[in-house]
Amino acid sequence: MKPTLLAAALTLAIASPALAQSECRTISMSDVGWTDITATTALTRQILEAMGYEMDVDVLGVPVTFASLAKGDIDVFLGNWMPSQQSAIQPYLDAGTIEVLATNLSGTQYTLAVPSYLADRGLTSYDTLPRFADELNRTIYGIEPGNEANEYLLSLTAPGQVLEGWEIVQSSEQGMLAQVARLYPRQEPVVFLGWAPHPMNASFDLTYLQGGQDFFGTEGVVQTVTRKGFSADCPNAAKFLSQQVFTLPMENEMMGLILDEGMTADKAVVQWLGAHPETLDPWLEGVTTQDGAPALPAVKTALGL
Repeated sequence: MKPTLLAAALTLAIASPALAQSECRTISMSDVGWTDITATTALTRQILEAMGYEMDVDVLGVPVTFASLAKGDIDVFLGNWMPSQQSAIQPYLDAGTIEVLATNLSGTQYTLAVPSYLADRGLTSYDTLPRFADELNRTIYGIEPGNEANEYLLSLTAPGQVLEGWEIVQSSEQGMLAQVARLYPRQEPVVFLGWAPHPMNASFDLTYLQGGQDFFGTEGVVQTVTRKGFSADCPNAAKFLSQQVFTLPMENEMMGLILDEGMTADKAVVQWLGAHPETLDPWLEGVTTQDGAPALPAVKTALGL
């Protein structure tokens, strides 16, 4: 019996790496529908698919994304904008059900914005918004319902607050920017949620308002967050994700291909990578495919780079 048990133990020991790989064959991600996160998620999905993983991407709002990560229904989210999402994610961080894997982008900006022709007339801060209330119809254009930035702005409409009596229009990134695009050519007043990176900063001459720093901060970061235990369950994929760092110009260019050139996210990110294949080198250093081969040449071959 002893030789038989020893042989069985050796067999399990030899097989365990393969078993560990098979346990992490499928990776699920959330895409909240913002163009920047749609682009980075499409890029990440295609790289992981080229490494041999099966990918499942769902379009979910931020609150649902965090709840799904906490329950283990989603593995990875690339769009934790900080500090604006601090209050939304902190309970999960405190409970240990969501883990921060890496900072994937630095130097972001996110707050209320106006066309600079309004800033030139004195609308430069949250405190000056009441002076322009009638011109703006006491209306601010936000993004999708439930977004934490919308919730913050709604809190400012309470009695005694700076936006008392104002309406926060909640629609989507595309709906909000369509409204801006309609009013901007005629230099009509409009105030809305703006952020960088985003091609809106090239399409419109914008000024970001002062005064929301208590919520939005002065300069932010975007984090890659995961469900509890993802790094232990999927160490190879986690290594790639921990090394994946984007830049503002990179995201601006990819989003420009999507929004200005009408390309799909998948085509846009592959075209961008085709022009910048060296981007993959640090991301995939020490990373393998599902079958244990070096990931870098496999990914470049799969993506035609």
